[in-house]
Amino acid sequence: MTFTKNAFYRFYSLLFLLLFLCKSNAHAETTHLPYAGPVFDAHLHYNDDAQVPFPLPAVLGKLKAQKVQAVIANSRPNDGTLTLASALQETQAANLTVIPFIRLYRDRIDYNNWFREDSIYEMVLAELSKGTPAGPFRGIGEFHLYDSANASGHVARKLMALAEQRKLVVLAHVDDQAIDGLLGATPSGGKRSRLIWAHTGIGGTPVARVSALMDQYPGLMGELSYRPGLTCEHSSGRARLCQEWRELLLAYPDRFLLGSDTWINQRWQYYGELMQTYRDWLGELPAVVARQIAWENGARLFDLKPFAP
Repeated sequence: MTFTKNAFYRFYSLLFLLLFLCKSNAHAETTHLPYAGPVFDAHLHYNDDAQVPFPLPAVLGKLKAQKVQAVIANSRPNDGTLTLASALQETQAANLTVIPFIRLYRDRIDYNNWFREDSIYEMVLAELSKGTPAGPFRGIGEFHLYDSANASGHVARKLMALAEQRKLVVLAHVDDQAIDGLLGATPSGGKRSRLIWAHTGIGGTPVARVSALMDQYPGLMGELSYRPGLTCEHSSGRARLCQEWRELLLAYPDRFLLGSDTWINQRWQYYGELMQTYRDWLGELPAVVARQIAWENGARLFDLKPFAP
């Protein structure tokens, strides 16, 4: 087979073009635009010690600047949640839906004792009967269990049964054994329960264990603040998704949520930076998956639609 000079020229021109396109595509795969859509913050506290340094207008301004259009609000005590839920005109102007949860802490002592106190269960019943100006309470938590054995205590069991009966969502800061304890003891064995796992485990629950729990409990969702191993340091200096977490998010795109966990004032101070970190690594995922994790999974839990941009 012989080539004319023109055919030879066209062949190498085409080869050069193909190499250029391959190089461009490879570059495009490693150059990610941050996610720019609406955000559902599934783990937000407005505690009593935050309300002076970060008054309501400042908080709403931070949320609006980050396109946060819905929050799960809980606080210690529940007064901060009621402050957010009562500001109907202000939250509407900020394009924000407040989803109020009942926290189990009247004070710091309750962190370590709520699961022993029948008065906590009675408090939850009383709060549910009152509701908020933004509507009824939609969930219970965040609560902590520092010993997973306490997930089987009578107060925890009663609260989980109540949540399942009334279709409330639970926000729990616990380890993987406590997930089994909390969900396994419900009337349905966890099949009808909806639980948001704060930080998707404490102490860095292995990805394989997270995956197994997702398979076992269809209403389990993972919230990603403070999650060890989620991101890895990149040569660019920007955090990137670790490979095993990228694979997990792609395997369960409808089961994960973002959260700020503003448990201390420093988290409010750097709220924009926290959200930008999320937006950066969300940009590494397919656009449909990024939007699921950032907004749609939380919105689906509470039948929300995003506001207009």
